[in-house]
Amino acid sequence: MSSQAVIDMVAVAATAAESKGGEDLVALDVSQPLPLVDAFLLVSGNSERNVAAIADAVEESMLEAGHKRLRREGRTESRWVLLDFGDLVVHVFHEQERVYYGLERLWKDCPVIPIEAAVVTSTPGDVVS
Repeated sequence: MSSQAVIDMVAVAATAAESKGGEDLVALDVSQPLPLVDAFLLVSGNSERNVAAIADAVEESMLEAGHKRLRREGRTESRWVLLDFGDLVVHVFHEQERVYYGLERLWKDCPVIPIEAAVVTSTPGDVVS
């Protein structure tokens, strides 16, 4: 099973994706079949603009958490954006691409990682006393 550090990475990415309307989030432990990656996070967006916004938010939140992006593909078309953070690869799909490529079917034997999105306790602009 994935380490706590990878589970924490999934939580950061999932929280960012959800903040921009990401849907149908699924995290998979792919450490057994793929020796270089521990987890995939699959996210759907409902338009190219939404996919791009989700990918940008994930990238920004991961950087703030100390996880540098190693590679990004697909941002120009924003139909399937792949963000590689080393131990975690985030796939942000347009709904149609997600159905077409069916990564859940390809990796169906891999364990699911529970997504425990961080609870936001304050919003920007709140006064902390």
